Amino acid sequence: MSTSPEHKRTALVTGANSGLGKAVAQALAADGLRIGLVARDRGRGEAALADIRAATGNDDLHLFVADLADQDSVRALAQAVRDRFDRLHLLINNAGTAFAERRLSPQGIECALATNHLGPFLLTNLLLDLIKASAPARIVNVGTRIDAAIDFDDLNWERRPYGMMKGYAQSKLGNLHFTFELARRLQGSGVTVNCVFPGVFRSNLGGTDGAQGLFWKLLARLGGWAIPKPESAARRVLYLANAPELEGVSGEYYADRKTIAAPAQARDTEANRRLWEISERMTGLVLPHAADDGVR
Repeated sequence: MSTSPEHKRTALVTGANSGLGKAVAQALAADGLRIGLVARDRGRGEAALADIRAATGNDDLHLFVADLADQDSVRALAQAVRDRFDRLHLLINNAGTAFAERRLSPQGIECALATNHLGPFLLTNLLLDLIKASAPARIVNVGTRIDAAIDFDDLNWERRPYGMMKGYAQSKLGNLHFTFELARRLQGSGVTVNCVFPGVFRSNLGGTDGAQGLFWKLLARLGGWAIPKPESAARRVLYLANAPELEGVSGEYYADRKTIAAPAQARDTEANRRLWEISERMTGLVLPHAADDGVR
């Protein structure tokens, strides 16, 4: 039986032009979902959309172009999604990157933090009423299994020496803080949110000069063929997106269909609340006040 457009399950996948995001979007498209693909580059996004359409035969694919590091772009993205879709059953916050040197977003925020944490934080909050209206609905945040801690007094790396992996680790830890606090706030709404570690896989994280770009140059000499392709990692994400047994499960951290322990700081409910409130101010969801928690 065909599904009418107003009842078709609708998903939005960020970072969908390549790698893990593209693999996830293609699998969901093969299942007949209406898919919104978010890409930073229009040309690459259109190429991914054409590939997925050819592979799945699904014509209900929609491209949205946005730079998650730029909050004005994220706001425009959220409005474009709301204009296009009247329901959103699945949001997959997948896009992520790393930078060899500290650089700033248009809003003056360190770019890994802006892209990996604040971008999905802002996008999710701007779409939250649409997601709630679509319940039962799911939010899946793609995280990284790194034992790190956030320095609340220097989130923007103004005092500490910047390191690519340190900046990346701090920003991705934000995904866990965000997941756990959002799950607490969404209790009883019919919307669940979980975080998934997709494992190690072939990725263009940070581009050819980024974290995994440098890693692959070394690994190519050591038999890089042994590293799984994105399709393998996609199965972990798709489990959180689709598994019937996860209906109603929220606020968990998964890897390979099993819950795993988050770093200690992310299990601190007060730290989760604190980062949420800082993130609200850094994204303009609420106005700053005198106590800025060390964020400038």
